[in-house]
Amino acid sequence: MSQKKPFVGGQAVIEGVMMRGPEFIATAVREPSGNITIQKERLTSITDRYPILKKPMLRGVVALAESLVYGLKALSFSAQAAGEEEESLSTKEIAMTMVFSLGLAILLFVIIPTFAAKYIHSAVTDSRLLNTFEGILRLAIFFLYIWGISLMKDIQRVFQYHGAEHKTIHTYEAGEKLTVENIRKYSRLHPRCGTNFLLIVMVVSIIMFAFLGWPDLWLRILSRVVLLPVVAGIAYEIIRFAGRSNARWVACAITPGLWLQKLTTREPSDDQIEVAIAALNAVRPDQEIEVKTNVG
Repeated sequence: MSQKKPFVGGQAVIEGVMMRGPEFIATAVREPSGNITIQKERLTSITDRYPILKKPMLRGVVALAESLVYGLKALSFSAQAAGEEEESLSTKEIAMTMVFSLGLAILLFVIIPTFAAKYIHSAVTDSRLLNTFEGILRLAIFFLYIWGISLMKDIQRVFQYHGAEHKTIHTYEAGEKLTVENIRKYSRLHPRCGTNFLLIVMVVSIIMFAFLGWPDLWLRILSRVVLLPVVAGIAYEIIRFAGRSNARWVACAITPGLWLQKLTTREPSDDQIEVAIAALNAVRPDQEIEVKTNVG
């Protein structure tokens, strides 16, 4: 039996992969020249200064916020390294991008489905049914969004790197040597994927919001926005448990999220797997590896 490894997470970026280990975070990108360049930095978290934020529910909200910040930094670096941008985003630009992204998410997954649900109010009076319909509509928008972006050629390439990330993490967790040959045989689907997390967020929100009654439209929208951290905290604890459990019922519960990853991942090429290997090697806690470090 292989020794249990510390959690390593990741994210696909433009022509590369970002990996996050216990102490370091690294983004490996294939440059136009064919070389792999790596940006590596030590992880810092607000939970180190305020340990209470490591408690269940709170840690999920913090982890999500920090993942967004690190993810945007990784995307900015990858765009620059891949030759698509001249310089990395500033702190102000990252903050503005996060605010814009959050606003767009609220518009698509909160305001539009909440507003649309009022049109069946004349036919359905039970608030739980109305809220459930709203949640199903939110889920449908989510599926359509994923399906729509999966058709874009540039996004399909990012999804190939997403598959390379998952396969490489699977190989690392199995205790095997990180080679292209070993990685090839593993699944491109992973239970701790962010796609699973988002799907769990949708399902948890349907259940939670079903019992909020049917107040005025602005109150419905406000309640959804205010409770988003609670929903995210619950979803984080669920996916954290799923990542550690081998129970059969857990495997069944996360199966829909794995199915959805068939859209958000693609089979990677060998050179894409090599990039994922470089990123994971830079953060793995079981060895010290010298890498080229860029400060972005």
